[in-house]
Amino acid sequence: MTDLEILMRLGVALAIGLLVGLERGWQQREVPEGQRAAGLRTFAISGLLGGVAGALAHGLDNLPFLGMAFLGFTGAFTMFHWMESREEGRNSVTGVVSGLLVFLLGAYAVLGEVRVAVAAGVAATLLLLLRDQLHGWLKRLKWVEIRAVLILAVMSFLALPVLPNRPLDPWGVLNPAEIWFLAILIAAISFGGYVAVRLFGEKAGILVAATAGGLASSTATTLTLSRLARQQEGGTGLLAAGVLIAGMVMMGRVVLVAGILNRSLLLPLAGPAGAMLVVLGLAVGLLMWRGDKEGGLPGGKQDGEEDKEGNGLTLSNPLELATALKLAAFIAIVLIGAELLRRFVGDAGLLLGAAVSGIADVDAITIAMARQGGGPVEGAAFHLPTAAILLAVAVNTMSKAVMAGSVGGGRLGLYVGLPSLLAVLAGGAAWWLLAFQVQAAG
Repeated sequence: MTDLEILMRLGVALAIGLLVGLERGWQQREVPEGQRAAGLRTFAISGLLGGVAGALAHGLDNLPFLGMAFLGFTGAFTMFHWMESREEGRNSVTGVVSGLLVFLLGAYAVLGEVRVAVAAGVAATLLLLLRDQLHGWLKRLKWVEIRAVLILAVMSFLALPVLPNRPLDPWGVLNPAEIWFLAILIAAISFGGYVAVRLFGEKAGILVAATAGGLASSTATTLTLSRLARQQEGGTGLLAAGVLIAGMVMMGRVVLVAGILNRSLLLPLAGPAGAMLVVLGLAVGLLMWRGDKEGGLPGGKQDGEEDKEGNGLTLSNPLELATALKLAAFIAIVLIGAELLRRFVGDAGLLLGAAVSGIADVDAITIAMARQGGGPVEGAAFHLPTAAILLAVAVNTMSKAVMAGSVGGGRLGLYVGLPSLLAVLAGGAAWWLLAFQVQAAG
């Protein structure tokens, strides 16, 4: 390591200390000078001290020296914080942990990967800055949500490693570990929608409620909002916008899941999906503008909470073990069905299966096609997976329009159905144009 490189790394160590010290000093800005155990300068020097200790340990080829330096720093830093806490009657250990982390990150900036040290320093500073927000979110947590996180951890880190990671069926499509991973992926995305409403509040408005509902289940959100439209005709425009927003989120989720599982499908899907999103987005803007004159969306409620008006948007926790098992079973059924249709019926049968599957759900057929889809080459290898996924999305979009009209009334059905039809036509035109260009290039 050259002198110039050591100097640059020491500069990074100092910068990490300054970053954390800036936050710590700002939090204690009302404390008189000389009465703080550690502020901006102390944390900056602590980072530099860790960097110098790391440089010395590297130069002397003596890593135990770094350990002894860290123990000495820990003793001194902890003692001064203890004296401050005893005088002020505080019991927080955050300042001590932050100082120790700054020292270690300073040493790692010299001995390890600089980008990792910087990223860890930024992450630590953000955690310190978001203290009040994190404590506020923690107060709003419920046991069912904590249990959901534990279930996700068990699904991911305990159940997944022990499942066989090989196909067990004669057709080579049922890989238990892979199916369970896909179930975890979809359940986690759905849980993100549930968490969004809990974080942003129960009455954050139609945008957050419909977006979160679309992540969890766009069909369930459509049904709920359609029932509200029948009860409160004055808010039909806003409720129709909510249905369309949920559908837009569903389309984005499909592209995201397909792109994660098979990157070669990302661009072929992005064009048609983007065209559909543009049309629906324009319709949402118009409906939101009209809806401002009609009235707002009733506030949401959570499981187990009383809805005094009887018209709240009910959001259930989607990350339950039974839900995950059902999702895994449905994925397995669709995977087998898609493979059998492809083998014995051909492309037309596979497209028919995608259309039927899209009536109820788009995730499973998306997963099946992403696993089968090849790269963007040669006709069918390019067209079939994309066409099947888009067909499922189109059928699902129109089925929600039918649901909105039948449950929420003709006016809601018109507000949802016309933009949905135009979006499907726009997506089909974009797909046809893209497929034509691929064929012309081939």
